[in-house]
Amino acid sequence: MEINNETAEKFKKDFPIFQNSKNLVYLDNAATSQKPKSVIEAIKKFYENSNANIHRGIYKLSERATAEYGNAREIVAKFINALPEEIIFTKNSTDSINSLAYSISSIIPYGRNEILLTEMEHHSNLIPWQQLAKRENMKLKFAKIKNDFTLDMSDLREKLTDKTAIVAFSHISNSLGIINPVKEIVELAKQKKILTIVDAAQSVPHTKVDVKFLGCDFLVFSGHKMLAPFGIGVLYGKKELLERLPPFSFGGGMIKKVSYENAEFADLPEKFEAGTPNIEGAIALSASVNYIKEIGINNIAVWEKKLAKYALNKLMEIPGIKIYNSGNSSGIISFNLDNVHPHDVASLLDGQEIAVRAGHHCAMPLMKKLGISGTIRISFYFYNTFEDVDKLTESLKKIAEKFK
Repeated sequence: MEINNETAEKFKKDFPIFQNSKNLVYLDNAATSQKPKSVIEAIKKFYENSNANIHRGIYKLSERATAEYGNAREIVAKFINALPEEIIFTKNSTDSINSLAYSISSIIPYGRNEILLTEMEHHSNLIPWQQLAKRENMKLKFAKIKNDFTLDMSDLREKLTDKTAIVAFSHISNSLGIINPVKEIVELAKQKKILTIVDAAQSVPHTKVDVKFLGCDFLVFSGHKMLAPFGIGVLYGKKELLERLPPFSFGGGMIKKVSYENAEFADLPEKFEAGTPNIEGAIALSASVNYIKEIGINNIAVWEKKLAKYALNKLMEIPGIKIYNSGNSSGIISFNLDNVHPHDVASLLDGQEIAVRAGHHCAMPLMKKLGISGTIRISFYFYNTFEDVDKLTESLKKIAEKFK
């Protein structure tokens, strides 16, 4: 289904929030997306028809819930071209990275004591590695960004050495919208047998992600950024690595046998899903995947690029605007207005029912490097339209004139 301005407007009819807030211009999709009726109904349907705990119940209701949970895993796995047992359900991307950082030291080859990140990482892909480095006496290094805000691949190549244990990086920067060359970075890392971890929170909802094509060892994303509810996320890992990785959470549901002294852990993926999981969240995530598949992930990517191009042209007409964009961008655009704090801009836009994000975007070290306190960020999804952009830019022109 090719997306144009008319179809994008029609999509809004699938989202109750746009029916309840008729004038809402929602441009904060990088923080979270809105939820369609089909996803909301999937949660309601589970609680009304299948509500039971999974795995342990020898009765029809539990067996139905278990089957629906397993089916959800298969749908999500197929969406990124993974095996079902390579999909670990977590709370969100942050939880996925923290869980990985907690246990990954056991599979790091001896003598490797460096972790390579980039200067554009979200705190969720920085602080867990800081803590790992402190625990294991490892060294953090950062691949630089260039003046056009793109990743300095020459610097990254230099910093990938025989001492590097892990390279962890975002597929798409949440603060700048820069699209990083994942496959190239993974191939460079493979040459030196370095573990690769991709933060795909901003890419899986918006563009085709094939983990087998990319070749990464681990990849994480969040459901709430792709139409699903809060509290459900995914940690993908290559099967052979997940089998070697020790569990990062312990208790019911992740064991085969238990004595008073010892425990034998379950096979993948249950090995990493201790306790009662977010069953309805996983089922709703599979509903969101089905909704996205109906539209076509490639169609979404094409439409967002059209919106971004249109928005950039409109934004550049505003006097005193500074845009943090290289052209190698997704549907995320960050900018500032001269003499106006980002929070003030966001507040004034809110008065016009335009929702944007303002601040450091959980990337304080990057903002410090850029010499700013934060930016105004707009981020698109397939239900945004040219009219949304027009309303935004007209309001921004008035704000810029007011503070001139």
